[in-house]
Amino acid sequence: GGRGAPATLPGPFSLSLAGFIEEPERKYCFECATEEQCQEWVEALKRASYEFLRRSLIFYRNEIQKMTGKDPLEQYGISEEARFQLGAHR
Repeated sequence: GGRGAPATLPGPFSLSLAGFIEEPERKYCFECATEEQCQEWVEALKRASYEFLRRSLIFYRNEIQKMTGKDPLEQYGISEEARFQLGAHR
């Protein structure tokens, strides 16, 4: 359909993503051959968003540390946790 037309999902197994902060109008549709494939996409997207947030946290943690000389995670007792280290992978 054209812009503004209601979104129709193309296949029996599909997932649709919308509502991104940067581009609220943009929509993504993933069409899958099987339900398992759909689940794999969901898991991959969850992992990707976790990794993005983890890298952002590490970046801002380092910036705050440069500016203040203090580790902002120290007050929460989590500054030594591996998942918050630069080279760490889950």
